[in-house]
Amino acid sequence: MGRRSLALAFLALLPLKAEAAGCRLALALALDVSSSVDSFEYALQKQGLAAALTAPEVVRAFFAVPGQPVALLVYEWSGRHQQLVRQNWRVIEEPEDLKAIAVGLAAMPRTHANLPTAIGAAMAFGGRLLDVGPDCLERKLDISGDGTNNDGVWPGDIHTLPMLRDVTVNGLVIGHNRDVLAIYYDQFVIQGPGAFVELAEDHADFERAMRRKLVREVGVSALSFALPADGP
Repeated sequence: MGRRSLALAFLALLPLKAEAAGCRLALALALDVSSSVDSFEYALQKQGLAAALTAPEVVRAFFAVPGQPVALLVYEWSGRHQQLVRQNWRVIEEPEDLKAIAVGLAAMPRTHANLPTAIGAAMAFGGRLLDVGPDCLERKLDISGDGTNNDGVWPGDIHTLPMLRDVTVNGLVIGHNRDVLAIYYDQFVIQGPGAFVELAEDHADFERAMRRKLVREVGVSALSFALPADGP
Protein backbone atom coordinates (compact mmCIF):
# COMPACT_ATOMS: atom_id res chain seq x y z
CA MET A 1 0.00 0.00 0.00
CA GLY A 2 1.44 3.42 -1.01
CA ARG A 3 1.78 6.52 1.16
CA ARG A 4 -1.39 8.07 -0.22
CA SER A 5 -3.45 4.93 0.37
CA LEU A 6 -2.14 4.70 3.91
CA ALA A 7 -2.97 8.35 4.56
CA LEU A 8 -6.51 7.95 3.27
CA ALA A 9 -7.03 4.78 5.27
CA PHE A 10 -5.89 6.65 8.37
CA LEU A 11 -8.26 9.55 7.67
CA ALA A 12 -11.17 7.16 7.35
CA LEU A 13 -10.52 5.96 10.90
CA LEU A 14 -10.39 9.41 12.47
CA PRO A 15 -13.50 10.15 14.59
CA LEU A 16 -15.77 13.07 13.89
CA LYS A 17 -16.38 15.62 16.62
CA ALA A 18 -20.06 14.68 16.60
CA GLU A 19 -22.43 12.35 14.82
CA ALA A 20 -23.46 13.60 11.38
CA ALA A 21 -27.16 12.80 11.81
CA GLY A 22 -29.16 15.46 9.96
CA CYS A 23 -26.04 16.91 8.34
CA ARG A 24 -27.16 19.01 5.39
CA LEU A 25 -23.77 19.71 3.80
CA ALA A 26 -20.24 18.29 3.77
CA LEU A 27 -17.89 21.02 2.55
CA ALA A 28 -14.18 20.49 1.76
CA LEU A 29 -12.07 23.62 1.25
CA ALA A 30 -8.85 23.20 -0.77
CA LEU A 31 -6.12 25.88 -0.54
CA ASP A 32 -3.39 26.37 -3.16
CA VAL A 33 0.16 26.36 -1.70
CA SER A 34 2.03 25.86 -4.97
CA SER A 35 5.13 27.84 -5.98
CA SER A 36 3.06 30.72 -7.37
CA VAL A 37 1.94 31.53 -3.81
CA ASP A 38 4.80 33.21 -1.92
CA SER A 39 5.12 33.28 1.87
CA PHE A 40 3.43 36.68 2.21
CA GLU A 41 0.53 35.60 0.01
CA TYR A 42 0.23 32.36 1.96
CA ALA A 43 -0.10 34.31 5.21
CA LEU A 44 -2.81 36.48 3.66
CA GLN A 45 -4.60 33.37 2.44
CA LYS A 46 -4.65 31.46 5.72
CA GLN A 47 -5.47 34.54 7.80
CA GLY A 48 -8.17 35.44 5.30
CA LEU A 49 -9.79 32.03 5.61
CA ALA A 50 -9.64 32.20 9.41
CA ALA A 51 -11.27 35.64 9.40
CA ALA A 52 -13.91 34.58 6.87
CA LEU A 53 -14.99 31.59 8.97
CA THR A 54 -15.81 33.86 11.89
CA ALA A 55 -17.41 36.71 9.93
CA PRO A 56 -20.99 37.33 11.17
CA GLU A 57 -22.64 36.71 7.81
CA VAL A 58 -20.73 33.42 7.38
CA VAL A 59 -21.65 32.22 10.87
CA ARG A 60 -25.31 32.99 10.12
CA ALA A 61 -25.06 31.01 6.88
CA PHE A 62 -23.64 27.96 8.68
CA PHE A 63 -26.65 27.97 11.00
CA ALA A 64 -29.24 28.95 8.39
CA VAL A 65 -31.14 25.69 8.87
CA PRO A 66 -31.62 24.84 12.56
CA GLY A 67 -30.93 21.22 13.42
CA GLN A 68 -29.16 20.56 10.11
CA PRO A 69 -25.43 21.26 10.64
CA VAL A 70 -22.59 21.61 8.15
CA ALA A 71 -19.48 19.39 8.26
CA LEU A 72 -16.24 21.17 7.31
CA LEU A 73 -12.77 20.01 6.23
CA VAL A 74 -9.75 22.03 5.05
CA TYR A 75 -6.69 20.81 3.13
CA GLU A 76 -3.76 22.30 1.26
CA TRP A 77 -2.55 21.22 -2.18
CA SER A 78 0.25 21.88 -4.63
CA GLY A 79 1.97 19.18 -6.74
CA ARG A 80 0.43 15.88 -7.77
CA HIS A 81 1.65 14.11 -4.61
CA GLN A 82 1.43 17.04 -2.20
CA GLN A 83 -1.92 17.33 -0.42
CA LEU A 84 -2.36 17.51 3.34
CA VAL A 85 -5.43 17.83 5.58
CA ARG A 86 -5.11 20.80 7.96
CA GLN A 87 -8.55 20.46 9.57
CA ASN A 88 -10.19 17.04 9.54
CA TRP A 89 -13.96 16.61 9.25
CA ARG A 90 -15.73 18.51 12.01
CA VAL A 91 -19.48 18.94 12.35
CA ILE A 92 -20.18 22.62 13.05
CA GLU A 93 -22.71 22.57 15.87
CA GLU A 94 -22.07 25.98 17.43
CA PRO A 95 -20.19 29.20 16.56
CA GLU A 96 -17.37 28.18 18.90
CA ASP A 97 -16.56 25.32 16.49
CA LEU A 98 -15.84 27.85 13.74
CA LYS A 99 -13.75 29.95 16.12
CA ALA A 100 -11.69 26.92 17.13
CA ILE A 101 -11.04 25.98 13.50
CA ALA A 102 -10.09 29.59 12.67
CA VAL A 103 -7.57 29.72 15.53
CA GLY A 104 -5.97 26.47 14.38
CA LEU A 105 -5.76 27.54 10.74
CA ALA A 106 -4.28 30.94 11.60
CA ALA A 107 -1.45 29.29 13.53
CA MET A 108 -0.59 26.52 11.08
CA PRO A 109 2.75 26.49 9.24
CA ARG A 110 2.91 26.07 5.48
CA THR A 111 2.99 22.46 4.29
CA HIS A 112 4.69 22.75 0.89
CA ALA A 113 6.45 25.33 -1.28
CA ASN A 114 8.23 25.54 -4.65
CA LEU A 115 6.03 22.85 -6.19
CA PRO A 116 3.80 22.87 -9.30
CA THR A 117 0.05 23.34 -9.60
CA ALA A 118 -1.83 20.04 -9.77
CA ILE A 119 -5.51 20.98 -9.77
CA GLY A 120 -6.65 17.57 -11.02
CA ALA A 121 -4.83 15.75 -8.22
CA ALA A 122 -6.23 18.23 -5.70
CA MET A 123 -9.75 17.50 -6.95
CA ALA A 124 -9.21 13.74 -6.74
CA PHE A 125 -7.87 14.07 -3.19
CA GLY A 126 -10.88 16.15 -2.17
CA GLY A 127 -13.22 13.61 -3.73
CA ARG A 128 -11.67 10.83 -1.65
CA LEU A 129 -12.03 12.88 1.52
CA LEU A 130 -15.69 13.53 0.77
CA ASP A 131 -16.17 9.85 0.01
CA VAL A 132 -15.00 8.82 3.50
CA GLY A 133 -16.56 11.84 5.21
CA PRO A 134 -19.93 12.29 6.93
CA ASP A 135 -23.08 11.22 5.10
CA CYS A 136 -24.72 14.58 4.42
CA LEU A 137 -27.54 15.63 2.10
CA GLU A 138 -25.10 17.58 -0.10
CA ARG A 139 -21.37 17.34 -0.77
CA LYS A 140 -19.30 20.25 -2.04
CA LEU A 141 -15.64 20.75 -2.89
CA ASP A 142 -14.12 24.21 -3.22
CA ILE A 143 -10.81 24.64 -5.05
CA SER A 144 -8.95 27.92 -4.50
CA GLY A 145 -6.02 28.76 -6.77
CA ASP A 146 -4.11 31.39 -8.73
CA GLY A 147 -3.00 29.38 -11.76
CA THR A 148 -3.82 26.69 -14.28
CA ASN A 149 -2.93 23.01 -13.99
CA ASN A 150 0.70 22.24 -14.89
CA ASP A 151 1.29 18.89 -13.19
CA GLY A 152 -0.42 15.52 -13.10
CA VAL A 153 -3.84 14.59 -14.43
CA TRP A 154 -5.89 17.14 -16.36
CA PRO A 155 -8.71 18.52 -14.15
CA GLY A 156 -11.26 18.05 -16.92
CA ASP A 157 -10.67 14.28 -16.69
CA ILE A 158 -11.41 14.11 -12.97
CA HIS A 159 -15.16 14.69 -13.11
CA THR A 160 -15.88 11.11 -14.14
CA LEU A 161 -14.28 9.60 -11.00
CA PRO A 162 -16.83 7.73 -8.85
CA MET A 163 -15.92 9.66 -5.68
CA LEU A 164 -16.90 12.93 -7.37
CA ARG A 165 -20.29 11.69 -8.47
CA ASP A 166 -22.99 13.96 -6.99
CA VAL A 167 -20.29 16.34 -5.69
CA THR A 168 -20.61 20.03 -6.57
CA VAL A 169 -17.20 21.57 -7.28
CA ASN A 170 -16.86 25.34 -6.91
CA GLY A 171 -13.83 27.56 -7.45
CA LEU A 172 -12.17 30.67 -6.06
CA VAL A 173 -9.61 32.23 -8.41
CA ILE A 174 -7.03 34.77 -7.28
CA GLY A 175 -4.88 37.39 -8.95
CA HIS A 176 -4.45 39.79 -11.85
CA ASN A 177 -5.43 37.14 -14.43
CA ARG A 178 -8.54 36.10 -12.48
CA ASP A 179 -10.94 36.81 -15.36
CA VAL A 180 -9.07 34.47 -17.71
CA LEU A 181 -8.58 31.93 -14.92
CA ALA A 182 -12.30 32.04 -14.13
CA ILE A 183 -13.02 30.90 -17.70
CA TYR A 184 -10.52 28.07 -17.26
CA TYR A 185 -12.17 27.00 -13.99
CA ASP A 186 -15.61 27.27 -15.56
CA GLN A 187 -14.58 24.96 -18.41
CA PHE A 188 -12.42 22.40 -16.61
CA VAL A 189 -12.83 22.57 -12.83
CA ILE A 190 -16.31 23.34 -11.55
CA GLN A 191 -19.22 20.94 -11.88
CA GLY A 192 -22.66 20.19 -10.49
CA PRO A 193 -25.93 22.07 -9.89
CA GLY A 194 -25.35 25.72 -9.08
CA ALA A 195 -21.55 25.45 -9.38
CA PHE A 196 -19.83 28.83 -9.53
CA VAL A 197 -16.48 30.61 -9.54
CA GLU A 198 -15.73 33.42 -7.07
CA LEU A 199 -13.07 36.03 -7.93
CA ALA A 200 -10.44 37.63 -5.67
CA GLU A 201 -8.39 40.56 -6.98
CA ASP A 202 -5.30 39.31 -5.15
CA HIS A 203 -4.43 37.43 -1.96
CA ALA A 204 -5.22 40.52 0.11
CA ASP A 205 -8.76 40.23 -1.30
CA PHE A 206 -8.99 36.53 -0.40
CA GLU A 207 -10.94 37.10 2.83
CA ARG A 208 -13.67 39.12 1.11
CA ALA A 209 -14.01 36.61 -1.70
CA MET A 210 -14.05 33.68 0.73
CA ARG A 211 -16.79 35.31 2.79
CA ARG A 212 -18.94 35.76 -0.30
CA LYS A 213 -18.28 32.21 -1.43
CA LEU A 214 -19.04 30.61 1.94
CA VAL A 215 -22.30 32.52 2.33
CA ARG A 216 -23.38 31.32 -1.09
CA GLU A 217 -22.24 27.74 -0.50
CA VAL A 218 -23.58 27.04 2.97
CA GLY A 219 -26.54 29.39 3.16
CA VAL A 220 -28.69 29.93 0.10
CA SER A 221 -28.43 26.49 -1.49
CA ALA A 222 -29.23 24.79 1.81
CA LEU A 223 -32.41 26.81 2.21
CA SER A 224 -33.51 25.87 -1.29
CA PHE A 225 -34.05 22.23 -0.29
CA ALA A 226 -34.82 22.72 3.41
CA LEU A 227 -37.90 24.89 2.93
CA PRO A 228 -41.17 23.31 1.72
CA ALA A 229 -42.52 24.26 -1.69
CA ASP A 230 -45.57 26.55 -1.88
CA GLY A 231 -48.91 25.02 -2.63
CA PRO A 232 -50.11 21.40 -2.51
